Amino acid sequence: MASPISSRTFGVLPAGQPVEAWTLTGRGGLELEAITYGGIVTRMLAPDRNGSAGDVVLGFNDLDSYLGGHPYFGAITGRVAGRIANAAFTLDGSTYRLAQNDPPNHLHGGVEGFDKRPWSAAPVDREDGAPSLRLSYHSPDGEEGYPGNVHVTVTYTVTHHNEFLIETEAVSDRTTPLSLTHHSYFNLAGESSGSIAGHRLEIFASEFVPVDEYLTATGRLESTSRGNSFQAPRRMGDMMGQLFQGHGDLYALPGRAGSKLRLAARLEDPASGRVMTVSTTESYLQLYTGSHLNGARKGKSGVAYAPHAGVCLECEGYPDAANAARRDDILLHPGQIQRHATAYAFSVRPANAARQDRSAQRAPGSHQEGTRKR
Repeated sequence: MASPISSRTFGVLPAGQPVEAWTLTGRGGLELEAITYGGIVTRMLAPDRNGSAGDVVLGFNDLDSYLGGHPYFGAITGRVAGRIANAAFTLDGSTYRLAQNDPPNHLHGGVEGFDKRPWSAAPVDREDGAPSLRLSYHSPDGEEGYPGNVHVTVTYTVTHHNEFLIETEAVSDRTTPLSLTHHSYFNLAGESSGSIAGHRLEIFASEFVPVDEYLTATGRLESTSRGNSFQAPRRMGDMMGQLFQGHGDLYALPGRAGSKLRLAARLEDPASGRVMTVSTTESYLQLYTGSHLNGARKGKSGVAYAPHAGVCLECEGYPDAANAARRDDILLHPGQIQRHATAYAFSVRPANAARQDRSAQRAPGSHQEGTRKR
């Protein structure tokens, strides 16, 4: 019987560091591959309703393609995921200026954030025997302009119940903002299948954070009644034209962030029957529809990734460290351990269930979902 966790050489970085690829295979059929460059998940195989495995994340087959530039496919993003307004923040009387890598803002940790760093990797022995990999990185004081020496571990586990579990832990010797997220682009029909317009999405939140023209978070919370609500299942193709710049919003999840996972979102591809639920201990979920993909990059199957080829469901803290009123949940203080967890759980929906839903929608007097323009 093959080992549930194995490694191989994926390539060598220009500075000479080797990059490993680790494969984690769960008993339920979920399998993923992650590399030690950026903690990138390069492959995720999930069974459909017929039991056939398909790769449901966008990405590449070789290291050179990742080094050539990409929109954070499958990566760990940090120190702070999201945009920091005007690429600066003030903390304890000192102002820290960051790279404007998304002018006028700072995005996803800067020019060489955690997504472009080599991580150390080691298997983790769990009592339940599920394959698990711990990735570690030391971010020195001043890296990308942030204060403090920060030590981070990110543990990937494929559970026996077809969950991709991500657990993060971090400590720092100075107060610093820290908010990581996982940045896979999911396409439950398969990474080479084209648009996710036919997917159906639920996000279990009634409030979101509006943004300005540069997608900078404003710090306000508003009701999703303006037309960007996914509290009922919505076909993504019907909603993308209503989202600001077609991008997707930052949703405030109900309840307080803590140690317990709570349901944040549900994504379904009716054609394959694949269903993915997202649970997290984080406070926010960033929806990104892949609107900035432009077909310039060909993926693992040789198919170009056009707009909306994948959708990101990024669980994170409040992104704008410049906003003192809302950043407390991402400040890491000396002597404190910051811990968070996010789980992407995969299942299938039988074909007869989908047929019953369509029949109910066609029945006389049945309720048809409406859409509103913003």
